[in-house]
Amino acid sequence: MNPTKIKLHKKSNTLELSYLEAGATQEVSYTLSAEYLRISSPSAEVRGHSPDQAVLQVGKSRVKLTGLEGVGYYALKLEFDDGHDSGLYTWDYLYDLSVNHQKHWAYYLEQLNQAKQSRDPHTSIVQFV
Repeated sequence: MNPTKIKLHKKSNTLELSYLEAGATQEVSYTLSAEYLRISSPSAEVRGHSPDQAVLQVGKSRVKLTGLEGVGYYALKLEFDDGHDSGLYTWDYLYDLSVNHQKHWAYYLEQLNQAKQSRDPHTSIVQFV
C-alpha cells in the first residue's frame, strides 16, 4: 500500500506515514521512530542474505534519521546519523512496519533480552552466573 503523505519530523526524530486504507474515508497516520526504522532496516547489513545471517542491531536508541529519498515509485531510502543508508524500504514493507509495529517491536525487545544486549549505546550488560 502506498502512503498518501510522508513527513520527516526532525525534532521528534520520527517518520510519519499516512494511508487511505481500504474502506476508509479518512487517512490513517502512523509514526515510526528512527530507532525502530534503523533496527528494522531491510538491508543485507542488517538482514544478511538469509535469516541465519541477520545481525541484531544494538545500541540504536539514540540514532537520528537525517534524510530520506524516494526510489522510483516503490520505496524510500532512509539515511541515519550512524552512516547507515543502504536499506530500501518498499511501500509494502513500510506499511507492514506501521500496522504491525507492536508485534515487531516486542520481537526485537525479546531478541535483545535473549542476547543480553541493550538499546542504549552506552550500556553493556554483564550477567554473573
